[in-house]
Parts: sequence; C-alpha cells; structure tokens
Amino acid sequence: MGWLGRGILACTALVLGLIAWAALERALAPAGNTTQDQFDVLIVLGSPADADGNPSPHQLARVTEAVQEYERGVAPRIIVTGGAVANRFVEAQVMARTAEAQGIPASAVLEDPAARNTVENTCNAWRIMRSHGWQSAEVISSPSHLPRAGLILSQLPIKWRVHEAPALGSVGSAAAAKQTAIEILKTLHYLVWSRQMERCQSSE
Repeated sequence: MGWLGRGILACTALVLGLIAWAALERALAPAGNTTQDQFDVLIVLGSPADADGNPSPHQLARVTEAVQEYERGVAPRIIVTGGAVANRFVEAQVMARTAEAQGIPASAVLEDPAARNTVENTCNAWRIMRSHGWQSAEVISSPSHLPRAGLILSQLPIKWRVHEAPALGSVGSAAAAKQTAIEILKTLHYLVWSRQMERCQSSE
C-alpha cells in the first residue's frame, strides 16, 4: 500500500473514530442533574418555522408538549428560544404565538429571539433565568436533539432535566435515521469546537 492509500485509510479511521466518539457521548449524555419534578421555568429549544411562518412539525410538537407541562403544573412560565435561522421567521415569535393560541397567557411566555444554535438557545435562556433569579428549568425538545442539549446543559450552574416532545404524527424509519445522523454530526461539532469556543460565560 502506497502513501496515498495509507493516508486515505488513516483519514477514514479518524473520521469513523470521531463519529463513534460522538455517538458514545450521545449515549452517555446526562438527562438532568436533579430529581425535582417542579421547576421555575420551561425552556423550549428552537426549530425553524416553515416557509410560510407557520409552526413546523418539530416546533408544534415542542410547544404542545410545553403547554401540557405548563398545564400539569411543572412550571409557571415558558421561555421560547430561537432566532430567524433557516428563513426570515423568528422561531421564538412563532412558538410564542403557538403557545398563546393553545391557551398560555402572554405574560407567562418569554422570548429569546436571537439564538442561532443550541448553545445560544441554552445560554440565552440561562441569562433570562438569571435576570429573574430563577434557578431550575425543564428543557423540552425533540428526542434526537436532547442528548446534545444535555451535554450543553451540563455546563450550566442550574438545576435541570430534559423532557421529550414526541412527534405529533408518525415518523418513518428513514426520517428518524436521518435526524439521528444529523444530530451525531452536530454533536461532533459541539465536542470538537463549540464546547471550547462557544461556552456561556458564567462570570458575567
């Protein structure tokens, strides 16, 4: 085997090793750091609206689950977080309107319209919590998203747990596999880059 073949083999092994690392980190990701069942706030992580500004299936599932948790008395308020990432519609604004349409008082919904990724979702929500003196949160998102969210949340000085927002309709096996693959790659990006370069500043 020549040097080119050895180089290709080494690169392939490196890529596979990194993907395996990310998959393992997802499997071992924490789901919370508290056993409490009531929180100061619910945090709904962002997902793009559709091209017409209506809630996408992921958005609708997350907001609907947050509304149900609010109605169960898990927390008395909701933070929705997400900017205009995939299109011109601000995710937080679409989610806030959706929550209010489902009966949540506008006074109980706080918006973070600036976050552009999951690190910013959690950091900005944490800053909102700090400004109000809130110490605990239940964080709601799609099941495939929560392992990465758990890795990020474990860096914050709050009491937290994650909570799944099940899909409102059937999800095909191909779509589910695609979501998982995308999340593995995003987890790898977080482990290699974001965890070091995009951390929340706890000293603020």
